[in-house]
Amino acid sequence: MSMFGKLKSLFILEDENESKKAAAKAVENEEKSGTPTVSAKDITVNIEPSNIPQSGKPDSKFVDILLKAVEKNNLDGFDYLEYKSSLQSLSGMDMDEETRYKSSLAMAKTMGATPAKLIETAKHYITTLNSERSKFQDALKSQKAKQVTGKEANIKEMEKGIAGKEKKIAELQKEIEADNAKMEQMKAEINKAAAKVQKTSDSFHYAYNVVTGQILADIEKMQKYLK
Repeated sequence: MSMFGKLKSLFILEDENESKKAAAKAVENEEKSGTPTVSAKDITVNIEPSNIPQSGKPDSKFVDILLKAVEKNNLDGFDYLEYKSSLQSLSGMDMDEETRYKSSLAMAKTMGATPAKLIETAKHYITTLNSERSKFQDALKSQKAKQVTGKEANIKEMEKGIAGKEKKIAELQKEIEADNAKMEQMKAEINKAAAKVQKTSDSFHYAYNVVTGQILADIEKMQKYLK
């Protein structure tokens, strides 16, 4: 299996209930405090509020983008990703969570890993995902400016024109009616474009929350158990 395939099996093909818990973890702090951030001690991840879905499967397109970024920035040697793979291999065994984390650590130590290194490399991937999220937000802002803001400016100009034409004689009435019709069409296009942009944003951030939520949960568990 390729590295990318292994990453998908680690973060997406896990038990669906665990994925839902991970996504919920990524917005838990916002719901409690009203501040759109989630912290795992000394690492903070900004979370998009509002109507991001908390159930179902994340959009595979955005999951692929996020995990390819992780793959591209994969660190050499035994790090958090290999440790998470070891955790997954023990998931079907009859042992509690703490034992599973400590058993995986025992194997990791034979590869030269330490709890501090595992946690630090996990934070490295959070940083990688945050960078990808920033690029997405910049692209989304540009898309919104092109599809929504620009058309809103056009509508304002047309409204001024209509106000002037309404003062003219009857010969201009047909032109006014035509402009009104065009304006309504543009409003409909804006509503459609805005809904599409919002859906894209929500879909990306749900995928982002699933992936980062899993890493944050692991960081807290490693900080709890790996001492």
